[in-house]
Formats: sequence, C-alpha cells, structure tokens
Amino acid sequence: MDHSADAQRTDLMTITRFVLNEQSKHPESRGDFTILLNHIVLGCKFVCSAVSKAGLAKLIGLAGETNVQGEEQKKLDVLSNDVFIKALISSGRTCILVSEEDEEATFVEPSKRGKYCVVFDPLDGSSNIDCGVSIGTIFGIYLVNDHEPTIEDVMQPGKNMLAAGYCMYGSSCTLVLSTGTGVNGFTLDPSLGEFILTHPDIKIPKKGKIYSVNEGNAKNWDAPTAKYVEKCKFPKDGSSPKSLDILEGIVDSQSLKRGLICLIFPLIPSSSLLVLRTATMNMVADVHRTLLYGGIFLYPADKKSPNGKLRVLYEVFPMSFLLEQAGGQAFTGKQRALDLVPKKLHERSPIFLGSYDDVEEIKALYAAEEK
Repeated sequence: MDHSADAQRTDLMTITRFVLNEQSKHPESRGDFTILLNHIVLGCKFVCSAVSKAGLAKLIGLAGETNVQGEEQKKLDVLSNDVFIKALISSGRTCILVSEEDEEATFVEPSKRGKYCVVFDPLDGSSNIDCGVSIGTIFGIYLVNDHEPTIEDVMQPGKNMLAAGYCMYGSSCTLVLSTGTGVNGFTLDPSLGEFILTHPDIKIPKKGKIYSVNEGNAKNWDAPTAKYVEKCKFPKDGSSPKSLDILEGIVDSQSLKRGLICLIFPLIPSSSLLVLRTATMNMVADVHRTLLYGGIFLYPADKKSPNGKLRVLYEVFPMSFLLEQAGGQAFTGKQRALDLVPKKLHERSPIFLGSYDDVEEIKALYAAEEK
C-alpha cells in the first residue's frame, strides 16, 4: 500500500457522504434515516473521546451502581448511556430506545418522536476499561409503523432490522455499519474529526483459522460445543489446528485465591505462577477480528447459563445481522439467530457466528446430537 499517496488523498469518502450517497438511491427518502445515523455517529465520537482520556478525567472505576443485568456499572457505562440516550432523542427520529443499562425501554415524548426504534449496548466490554483492552458500542435500528409505539414494536426478529453496526474504541476508532446492502468499515481520523471509509464492502472469508471462546467454561459446555472445540484444536483430517484468539498471561496463585488477576507479559516460568489462557470475551473486539480474518465466535449455553449469556436485542441481533450481510452465518444452537423472536426486553441466547463453513460445522454437530 502506498501510504504516502494515501496521505495526499483529497477525495475522502466520509461516513456522512457515504450515507447520503445511499440515500440518493431512494428518491422517496426524506432523510430521516440519515439524520438518525448522524446522531449515532456523534455519540460514537463523544464516547471515543471519553474513552481516550478516561484515566486523566477520572472516568475509570465503578460508579457505585448496578445495571439491570446485575453488573456493576463503570463510570464510563453511565456516561456512554447518557450520551446515546440524549443523542438519539435529540435527533427527533426515534420513538423507542432499548439500552443494556436500563431496565425499561425509553419511550420518546410525542413532540420529539420519530419512526425508528434503536436497541443498543452503549459500552460493551466495559469490564476491560481499566486494563486498556478494546471496548465498543453495538446498535441496531428497526422501523416502527405509523401507530402509537408499544413494547411489542421492539419484540421483532432480527431479520426485520433496517441497519446494525458497532463502534470499536481501541488503537483506532472503527465504526462498522450495514444498512442491509453489505458491510462497510470506517476509521475515525482524529485530525479531521470524521469517519473515513477504510474497509469497503467487507466480506468474511468462507472458512477461518481462528476460534474465539471462553475456555474457562469448558467443563460446563454441551456435547456439540465441546466436540467442535476439540476438533478445532486436534483436527483428525490432517489439517492444521485452529488458533484460539487469546490473551496470555500469568496469574499469581495467591492472587487467584483472592479473586485478583494480574496479566504479566511475557510469560516467565515459575512454580508459583499459573498460566492463564482466555479469549478477550469482549464481543466487539472478537467479532471485529472474526469479520476481517474469518473463523468463529462462540458463546454457547452451558450448565451455569442454560439460556446463554449474550442479550438478544442489542448484542446477538446486530452482530448476526452484520455477519450475514458479510457472507457469514449466525446460529443459536437451535435456529438461525435472526429468526429468533424475543419475548423479553433483556432476553439472552447462545450464539455461534462467523465464517459460513465454520458455522456449518457446528450446525452439523447440533443436528447429529438431536438424532
């Protein structure tokens, strides 16, 4: 790649320009959807700025509250939720908002009401804030028909989504978006304050070499998941084993007993230390890598969580929508993920998503288990 030539480019495709180009393909469009996306982008920029200076601004640490999931809220959780709620309401294009942080859906007052429902996780992976691992925002958008909005308007299958995306805050700020016609990735240029198209028309490889799963739960997995991971590590067809996307570190055995885990790099042999191998288990970071390089992301049901852990509306559906738009698949262990019809606002589900062929393998194992 000619980086010097890229530095001199003047014809930049910003996300605003991209969305306006898409809007022009629909002469009947009034621009409401474009305005809504612009407010989501604004929220992402704000959160990106807050994340980048979290340590300096004393935004790291607990806020002293728990969310509806029973999880301790970080200060950035609370800030991010407020930012997106206000940005979405002020757009004048939303009628219902569903956030991971709020027990009940937010119904926008009639004077500011529009025709879209937005479901979102304002800061996924927030438990990683203090240690600098990538975190992100996940969102999905539904259209609500012309009537007084009710909670039933939210309980739609994921296949009815108009758009979905995520914004990852890491070494760079990357926003990945699909409006139902493919997947595109944009990177924030801090000098311009604009998201620039850097990953046009993303297509996930049909088969990958990486799998992402929390092996700390291996003893509680069902048989199909255990067989699949075993096959990844020890293939019987002579092929190379898949790589587990991991953080490698060292855990002091006394700290482990106290529930304190310190990651130390690189690995140093010592009889008093235990090697810890785990996936980041930050859905945004793991799915982003899977989308670009192929492979599979697994968060199965297990004995401790028979209904799975990830939330259907604002985690499973948006990510499944993106993966399918990129040519991959998403499966719950029983059905296509986007066909699931949620019955509760914060319903959970198992999920297997990634490259088409890799998900086919896990589907075959579940089908064999049912026979």
